[in-house]
Amino acid sequence: MYSDIALKIYALTAAGEIKSRAIFWNEFADRNYLDNIQADHEHYVNELKEKNISLICCFDDNFPKLMCQPKKSEKPYLFAYRGNINLLNDISNNIAVIGVLEPTDNIIDRECKLINKLAESKFTIVSGLAKGCDTLAHKVCLQNNGNTIAILPSTMNNIYPKENSVLAESIVNSNGLILTEYITESKSKYETIGRFIDRDRLQAMFAQSVVLVASFRHGEGDSGSRHAMKKAKEYNRKSYVMFNDKTDKGLLVFGLNELFVSEGVPVLTEKEISDLNNEKLRSL
Repeated sequence: MYSDIALKIYALTAAGEIKSRAIFWNEFADRNYLDNIQADHEHYVNELKEKNISLICCFDDNFPKLMCQPKKSEKPYLFAYRGNINLLNDISNNIAVIGVLEPTDNIIDRECKLINKLAESKFTIVSGLAKGCDTLAHKVCLQNNGNTIAILPSTMNNIYPKENSVLAESIVNSNGLILTEYITESKSKYETIGRFIDRDRLQAMFAQSVVLVASFRHGEGDSGSRHAMKKAKEYNRKSYVMFNDKTDKGLLVFGLNELFVSEGVPVLTEKEISDLNNEKLRSL
């Protein structure tokens, strides 16, 4: 499923005519200008049909509304997706859950309890399909018959990590959504790193709250979660951490959590979840 204009933008991006979000918004954001550009978009029709990939662009009526004002270099204009795009219609129902790639048994147990409670309240879980905490968030949500959104740092043709390709299919088949901005493969290590960071910003952009399960401080381990937390603040989203002062203080794997607690970010408790649910219900 895609509009003619979304297909044209896809073709121009794939051909390298649109090289970045900033270039799109500076040079291609005029619909009349785009209509007059020639593009071999029919070349991509069979590929999209074969892979069952849909497109949606900023000119489409059902393009997700951005409940923030990102700068042009961060403002999305085109998504490739599979599944239920309507899950992005109301971010008040979406909570992003992020964390480390190699959680301990203790973290796994606590995250499972957290996702169970969020699923009981019918929240849609947003995460990045990465190993560890992301994978657990998606799987536990599905086990609760909940909806989940996976935002990819890769193309739809090259799910990352590969071992989560089956999980991606399960998400789509369970009324969930897998979504990406990327339609061409990364050309360098630098570009790949940038895509992971950009994926993190989308998790914050399309959720009403971001919950940090566990993460190292920058330089002490895999600390990519800090990017989503930073964007949550910039986009005026609520942020929470999982943290127990009696058991987690001083542990490297909770270093980022402890830092955010010291900066005033609240710990996510059952009361906080109840308050979030009540707020969600009021918005309906």
